[in-house]
Amino acid sequence: MISCNQSALVRVGVEAVVSQPVQRGSYSIAFDDLPLIRPGMSGVTVNLRVGSRAFGWECDHGEPGVSAEGRSPASHLALQVMACLGNPVRVVSGEAVGAQGVVTGKHAFLLIDFAREDLVRISPGDRLLVDSCGQGLILEGHPAVTARNLSPELFRRLPCVDLGAGRLGVSVVANLPAEVMGAGIGMSSEWANCDVMLHDHGLVERLGLADLRLGDLVAMQDQDHRFGRSYQRGWTSVGVVVHALGPTPGHGVGVVTLLTAPANYLEPGIAERANLGDLLERPS
Repeated sequence: MISCNQSALVRVGVEAVVSQPVQRGSYSIAFDDLPLIRPGMSGVTVNLRVGSRAFGWECDHGEPGVSAEGRSPASHLALQVMACLGNPVRVVSGEAVGAQGVVTGKHAFLLIDFAREDLVRISPGDRLLVDSCGQGLILEGHPAVTARNLSPELFRRLPCVDLGAGRLGVSVVANLPAEVMGAGIGMSSEWANCDVMLHDHGLVERLGLADLRLGDLVAMQDQDHRFGRSYQRGWTSVGVVVHALGPTPGHGVGVVTLLTAPANYLEPGIAERANLGDLLERPS
């Protein structure tokens, strides 16, 4: 079993507020030059969840479950940086007070999944408490592998295997070539995510991504995500698909980084299924 420095990680309660959808401007221009107005980021989305398909929705960067934010730009930055995938979340105000959820992604907002019976009772403005823990996580015996946005709860359940000599094997559903990486390149690895440009249906078929789902683990080739997301030949990063396809040029499905290392130390293996919904103790 692979160990981490869990006993050295601090747990910090961070407040979040369920966001209210807002509209800025009018039409967005899609990759095929069509003007669109579609629902997308923020609010509470009941029928888009971890495990849902990533393609085929009439939305713009559709975020599953609850989209939460900080009360100010500084507190929102702290929420984005400190929260990690797999962190538990509790509703502390509103009709659904006491409901338990789990962090499943990052985008413009922190993405949190709750049981459906709780999602229909959660409203914009409800306060949440995120039990944040994970930034600073170190994999013992694997000094070349860097973790980002990875809670100890999720780390314990990742489909990883120790390959010896500091090498780590990870099960993923797909390998993504560097040329499909879009918006989010150059940004902090702890903030939001990186979009994968998958508007070309032929490319999606060639890469075997037609059945890609929210929560799927994927590998990103020639990507160094230690201190920001960048192209680096001979590096590999592993992350989680967290939001549905965005139709605008340079955008696509979003992936949050979990692990990054030189390719000879991080070796992804294709599995039929490797999804966050199966790994976490997630509300149904």
